[in-house]
Amino acid sequence: MRSDDTAHVLAVCVVHADLEVPTRVGRTAIDKRPVPGRVGVRALGLDGDHVCDTKHHGGVNQAVYAYAEHDAQRWADELGRELPAGWFGENLRISGLEVSDAVVGARWAIGDTLLEVSAPRVPCATFQHWSGEAQWVKRFTLRSNTGAYLRVLTEGTIGAGDTVEVVHVPDHGVTVRDVFTGADMERLATLLEHESTVSDDIRMQIDRHARRYANAAHAAERRGA
Repeated sequence: MRSDDTAHVLAVCVVHADLEVPTRVGRTAIDKRPVPGRVGVRALGLDGDHVCDTKHHGGVNQAVYAYAEHDAQRWADELGRELPAGWFGENLRISGLEVSDAVVGARWAIGDTLLEVSAPRVPCATFQHWSGEAQWVKRFTLRSNTGAYLRVLTEGTIGAGDTVEVVHVPDHGVTVRDVFTGADMERLATLLEHESTVSDDIRMQIDRHARRYANAAHAAERRGA
């Protein structure tokens, strides 16, 4: 039996209904809600779940999305509204774990599945529309409590109440928050050097951070000229 401070799954969520949105994609599966019982977890995601924008979402490196309960509650307190499990488009609402500070490549055993931390969530126009909050993408970005995408190493099932056991943490220590913010390029270089699981999406994010720093340095040189 788990103790109250053990990391565990509060809810397992899949898409409730596709929604029309005034964005380029036109439809979204962000409206996810808890489902009872045990849910199958496959290489491309949870049974009963799907994505609409397959160009920017989904695939083996974004098979499952997890968000921390304490981060959700902080937003709920700030916004003055309930943000139930699934509101962030997450598949797993997790208690007792710093999801946004999970190390890239860390492995979580949940139920009879094995999941691996793969990437941060990047907020988009669809998330902005869904939230109904002014400047939501900017606010979400500044706080950088992004949650984490997970790839599926071992298929199985997950249910609410399952313990989340962190069974492996890579020595490089680079987190999904580090990748999202790009605040320390040396750490990101370490990630590329030592983490064999780094996806093409993360490599592109790191390239964007590098270009941003290069452009800022170039602009500073021009101002000093």
